Amino acid sequence: MNSAEHVLKGEAFFQKNLLLYVNRATETYLLPLHSHDFIELAFVAEGKGFHYTEQEVQKACRGQLYFIPVGVSHVFRPSSPHSLKEPLVVYNCLFTTALLDDLAFVIPDAPIAAYLEQIKNQQVPAFSMTDQNGSIENLFLSLHREYNLPQTGSGSYLLTLFIQLVVTLYRLQHDELHFPVTRQTQFLQILHYIQQEYAQDLTLSHLARTFDWSERHLQRLFKTHTGQTFHHFLQNVRIQKSCVLLIQQLHSPIPLIAEQVGYHDTKTFSLVFKRIIGKPPGGYRQEAASTGAAHAGD
Repeated sequence: MNSAEHVLKGEAFFQKNLLLYVNRATETYLLPLHSHDFIELAFVAEGKGFHYTEQEVQKACRGQLYFIPVGVSHVFRPSSPHSLKEPLVVYNCLFTTALLDDLAFVIPDAPIAAYLEQIKNQQVPAFSMTDQNGSIENLFLSLHREYNLPQTGSGSYLLTLFIQLVVTLYRLQHDELHFPVTRQTQFLQILHYIQQEYAQDLTLSHLARTFDWSERHLQRLFKTHTGQTFHHFLQNVRIQKSCVLLIQQLHSPIPLIAEQVGYHDTKTFSLVFKRIIGKPPGGYRQEAASTGAAHAGD
């Protein structure tokens, strides 16, 4: 594709002195090839399609992350014109070089500070990578939830999540190139597996058979690395996923949400949800919808 004439301006996205913008979009054929005066991180959360830049076209599928610098022309396209049947869903994190200037004063690690400086000075070209362990997806989900359901301290919390995202990108680009797979990395793969298969009937014995570890050792690793038992870790993953679905699917009944995250008994789901979140699913959805409407009216 040729260079884009359509340029997106940051002033249309950045509000209230927050130099960061996060959204979730179902890609269509409406947006033309475009560039922008800000930096973009785009994560494919669902479906498949294509990512076009000036020089090439890449297949886009779930788990792919794209870094698009200032001035680079690009666009996503679903694999089919029938986007409702085969949607390509992308989370976008947009940020300015001014944000990187602000963060330079709070980053104590020299390699990360240098990485931010390189991004700011457009010394990092466009790239893509695969989310191997689910860490990128989790950060995008948290960023999107915090941005769209702001609470006291959301500005600070968003910046901490953004810093985590930058550090994660740096590690994936650098550290994993030099170190072989370790037992800790294998355990991270188990956590990623749970993040992907949480709606299934997961048990500790199933994980032990799948990854060839003893149940006792696996339970000990969960306590050491997550501070929770496997059972409580799985509960937290399912409930956090349900929080996202309750907002995304405002008209879906609670029993359907429960089933989508692995609970076949709505009463059990509601009890666990209230224990972890502090309110029942219906109350959480109502409060989230009210907060979102109030934020939209600001």
